[in-house]
Amino acid sequence: MTIEHASVQVARKPWGVVDIRPWSCIDVSGDPVGELWFDRVDKAAPGSALLFKLLFTSQPLSIQVHPDDEFAHAIDLPNGKAEAWYILSAAPGAQVALGLKRRLTPQALRAAIREGSIAGLVQWRSVAKGDFICVPGGTIHAIGAGIVLAEIQQRSDTTFRLFDFGRHRELHEDDAVAASDAGPSQAQSAPRRLTDARRVLVARPQFVLERVDFHANSQWALDTDRETWILVIEGKGRIGRTNATVGDAIFIEADSAGIAIGPDGMSGLVAYPGPDPMVSLLQDCTGRATKSPDASTGTGSRKSGKIIEAQT
Repeated sequence: MTIEHASVQVARKPWGVVDIRPWSCIDVSGDPVGELWFDRVDKAAPGSALLFKLLFTSQPLSIQVHPDDEFAHAIDLPNGKAEAWYILSAAPGAQVALGLKRRLTPQALRAAIREGSIAGLVQWRSVAKGDFICVPGGTIHAIGAGIVLAEIQQRSDTTFRLFDFGRHRELHEDDAVAASDAGPSQAQSAPRRLTDARRVLVARPQFVLERVDFHANSQWALDTDRETWILVIEGKGRIGRTNATVGDAIFIEADSAGIAIGPDGMSGLVAYPGPDPMVSLLQDCTGRATKSPDASTGTGSRKSGKIIEAQT
């Protein structure tokens, strides 16, 4: 059983930025920062199934595709890379690409990669703060400039590039063609409200992503039977014995904790392995004479998690 303030790893990228406030106070002098990776504090601890990141873009990322689980297994990888994005901020006109405008044959996709015409075949869409996008493995996609987003993904760094906007890095034509579902993206489900505080944004076999909004000075009990990530995106509070504010991530594995919310409330993103939401993940304890688990100690009795069906 584990509750820990996640460590942060800085990934410098040519398409990154030089100011990542208010999401981190890390000194980013030097090359631009493109990503912050949240990870277990103990590097010897078992690896998590999911990876939470923050991405910062001043230029578009490459047009790329990740393998789904089936293709990953075919090339001897343990799993594919499905991901979901939550837009934290977006400059006017900011866009992401998801899927293609029309379905291509493998031969046509290969030609589009070689010619560079794939850049005009992806389906770009405008994004704004609060939007969320599900990117199943096999979906051709890109993230444009002027965006800060939170990403939850299967733990994998397998990426096949189709186009790189003049950065002259290697393209991966054969693997990209083999891994791609070279057509329009799947329709996305609307968010589903579980409680006043919880909205399910994405529910897939690989992970569930929720947005949680806690009202000011409230008290909550969290109980999970699997790995669970909480990323604070507004306000502040205390999770177990750990103070958490904007940009902080908490990792919890098969444990329970009290959550005490500050005077301005707190909002966050919560992610855990799917396929279904855990109904009993959070219980509102505000106003109760006896709170279990105790928000000040982060200890309490374990309960079995219940699950319900969610549209995918």
